[in-house]
Amino acid sequence: MLDQLKQEVLEANVRLGRTGLAPLTWGNVSGIDRQKGVVVIKPSGVSYEEITAGDMVVVRLDGRKVEGRLNPSSDTPTHLILYEAFKEVGGICHTHSPYACMFAQTCREIPCLGTTHADLCAGPVPITRPLTEAEVREAYEANTGRVIVERFRDLQPTATGGVLVAHHGPFTWGKNPVEALNNAIALEAVAAMAFGTLLLNPGIGAIPEFLLAKHYQRKHGPQAYYGQRPYSDQSQDLG
Repeated sequence: MLDQLKQEVLEANVRLGRTGLAPLTWGNVSGIDRQKGVVVIKPSGVSYEEITAGDMVVVRLDGRKVEGRLNPSSDTPTHLILYEAFKEVGGICHTHSPYACMFAQTCREIPCLGTTHADLCAGPVPITRPLTEAEVREAYEANTGRVIVERFRDLQPTATGGVLVAHHGPFTWGKNPVEALNNAIALEAVAAMAFGTLLLNPGIGAIPEFLLAKHYQRKHGPQAYYGQRPYSDQSQDLG
């Protein structure tokens, strides 16, 4: 089971490198085995083209390394805080994708302006508050996780799929490492669309709530019908 998770995390990190969302080694993907209470994450500063499943680092939720010859990603404390707080999350991805970072660096949420964004999440992509100087000095990466958790005090993590950390960049998550990476790809796409839309019409308003709800629910709601279902399920709709 742990070997399978290592392979999944490896493949997600290799794919992350190919997307161009994490130049050089500016990003990472992790996955969690909740039964064992361990997280598998990319080693710090190692090229995506060079890593192997054996390079993956295994750490406990308290941060202790239990397996791996290399140091884990410097963002590991952020991942661990999020796994501890968001029990439904099985994978986390962090990138420095350009358009998402533009919004993060201006401390601005990504507004939901169209149906593509609504397919991803049920509203704006939220932005955290900036970390204080004391928080940065005390435990920068762990406190990055804490301000994300703080931002989601009244939000549902699974309804958003990600967040922007002020002055920093995006973190996304999902039920597994692949979904976390897919959400990072989608978040960058909607960030680019929002950027261009706001350039063309700075005064544009958010998508109508009824249209946002329709697009989000058809993909993520209890009666979702996007994608494939067993034929027997679909046939019942035909009457």
